[in-house]
Amino acid sequence: MSATPIEAGELARRPGPSAPAAPRLVVLEQWWPAIPLLVVIAAFLLAPALLLIGQSLATADGIGLGNWERVFSQPANRTAIVTSLVLAATSATLTTLIGAPLAWMIRGMLPVSRAGWLALLNVSANFGGIGLAFSFFATIGTQGMITRALQAGGIEFDPPRGASFLGLLLAYEYTNIPLFVLLTLPAMGALRTEWFEAAEVASATRWQFWRRVGVPVLAPFLLGGWLLIFTWSIGIYSLAFGLAGNVAASSINIITLQIGSILQSDVFGRGRAAVLAVVLMAIATLSLLAYRAILRRALRWL
Repeated sequence: MSATPIEAGELARRPGPSAPAAPRLVVLEQWWPAIPLLVVIAAFLLAPALLLIGQSLATADGIGLGNWERVFSQPANRTAIVTSLVLAATSATLTTLIGAPLAWMIRGMLPVSRAGWLALLNVSANFGGIGLAFSFFATIGTQGMITRALQAGGIEFDPPRGASFLGLLLAYEYTNIPLFVLLTLPAMGALRTEWFEAAEVASATRWQFWRRVGVPVLAPFLLGGWLLIFTWSIGIYSLAFGLAGNVAASSINIITLQIGSILQSDVFGRGRAAVLAVVLMAIATLSLLAYRAILRRALRWL
């Protein structure tokens, strides 16, 4: 049945379906709020990283692996890499062993007490660098307050040197433990009260609950915190320099101090310093990728 002239006119005046927006305009609409952040990332993260990679490959003859061969052929550089890895792993492990029970204890506190502890932890986590190095010497240095008090009381106390493995480890822990607690405290809420009650109803002991439920649930979060502290510790420079000085005056050699020593003593050592910086970036990148994979698995409990 054919349409009447009036119906045909009405159909002609009706607007047709709108044309789909151009793909480029859709992508631009979705991404334009993130453009400032992407520009900052490109300018202050990607560009310096590419510059360091380029400097590490630049030689007098052009592009090559001469700087890499020179760096890894020197025992001091190999020692710096190994010592940094051991120091960071030891610091992260000690931080986890102390910080995990502390985070669990704070999680069970009343809101008023918890707020006080969080304020204290925030102050400690943000106090570092040269100021923390000075506090270390003023507290447990050779003429430090605690050292003099113990010696005045007849207690033989040999304080650790700042330019030593133990000295750096103690100073690192001052900020690492509060930082670890702040990072893992929200994850402690993954253990719900209902799970404790269900375990008690099923006649499970506290040890059985932690072995079968508590530890498996919290393990990814704790391992993620370990990786973050490891990454943070391996890149510390100002605190290490304040405690140990340059490599020539120190009994310990780590990557960050080695980079600073090369830049200070060798005008033409930028390529070797860039190699160590690229090694540092590679370690940090692998750690963060592992952290992201672990966190993705851990978030299923939240």
